[in-house]
Amino acid sequence: MPDDKDPRDHDFSSGQGLDEEYEEFDLEPPELSVDPTKVDPVDSRVVTDLLDQRNITSEEVDAEQLIDVGISYTRINRYEAATGALERAAQYAEDDRVAQEAWVNKGAAHAELEEYDLAIGAYEEAIKIDDDSEHAATARTNLAYALWESGQHEQALDHAEQAVELDPRFPEAWYNRGFFLLERGLAEGAVEAFDNAMRLGMRSPEILDEKARALEELGEYEEAEEIAEEARDLRKEAEEDLVDQ
Repeated sequence: MPDDKDPRDHDFSSGQGLDEEYEEFDLEPPELSVDPTKVDPVDSRVVTDLLDQRNITSEEVDAEQLIDVGISYTRINRYEAATGALERAAQYAEDDRVAQEAWVNKGAAHAELEEYDLAIGAYEEAIKIDDDSEHAATARTNLAYALWESGQHEQALDHAEQAVELDPRFPEAWYNRGFFLLERGLAEGAVEAFDNAMRLGMRSPEILDEKARALEELGEYEEAEEIAEEARDLRKEAEEDLVDQ
């Protein structure tokens, strides 16, 4: 918040200056030093705009720290700013693992903005780096979702299947697989996929709703109602928790 105090009311010390050998001290990291006449200080994109490869070497930029910045932006729903920070992180990362993580998170931020073509491109960049790493299953799972939202349903299921193969202990991959199978009328396979996701710790109202829907498709109405009731209970608990906070 701006200080309303008139600076003219303050008596400034004239001081005695600094020795010629004094080295300038600056709280800003060197990669963010700028000419204030050329940058709008309230521009939310200023951090990413400053990290220009024409002026800065990769050694001067902490890519992992930039990823943290991007993720922090997503947590406060500033997805556009997140995409900028994460793209810079990917560009400056010297470690493939770090670059891949940046691309995956960039894709997720684009998906939140419903920019699915850009999300797909980011996930594909991540997969190009290494299609068998710790982040590859996440990239393929998220890619499957983005493809589905962009209308490429068959490709979405293919990537969901690959995600499960890459990491059979990734619950989100099983959930996506179950959802896509159910959308294609393969309810039995969907129930199996949802059960796998739930065994791995994923038990949200959303997955319970989808499993209930799959059970209804199979004619298992009694079990479907039990699962749907559990989903309603979880939502009620979550609402009560919000009220108590």
